[in-house]
Amino acid sequence: MEENDVVRSLAALAQPVRLRVFRALVVAGPAGLTPGALTEALEVSATGLSFHLKELVHSNLISQERQGRHLIYRASFDRMNALLGYLTENCCEGQACVAETDASCAC
Repeated sequence: MEENDVVRSLAALAQPVRLRVFRALVVAGPAGLTPGALTEALEVSATGLSFHLKELVHSNLISQERQGRHLIYRASFDRMNALLGYLTENCCEGQACVAETDASCAC
C-alpha cells in the first residue's frame, strides 16, 4: 500500500460518523448494508450519510453495488487489511510483540 493511499484512508476515518459507518459495515460483513439501514442504525440524516459514504468510497475503504433498486455498501476488507498491515509491518522492529501487564509493546 502506498503512503498516499494510507493517508487518504486514515483521513477518511478521522471523522466520527465515517468511522461509525465503516465499523457498521465491517460488522455487517459481506452482505453489506443499504443507506436506509445505515441511516436508521446510526441515527444520521440521509443527506449527511450520503456525503460520508461518498468520502469512504473515494478512499476505497468501502464499495458500492447496485442490486435492483437498492444500493449496497460493503467494507473493503482487502483495503482494511492492507491498511492494518502497513501500520504494523515494522512493529517491534520485526520481532514478535508480547503484551506486558501495562498493555505496551515489549520489544
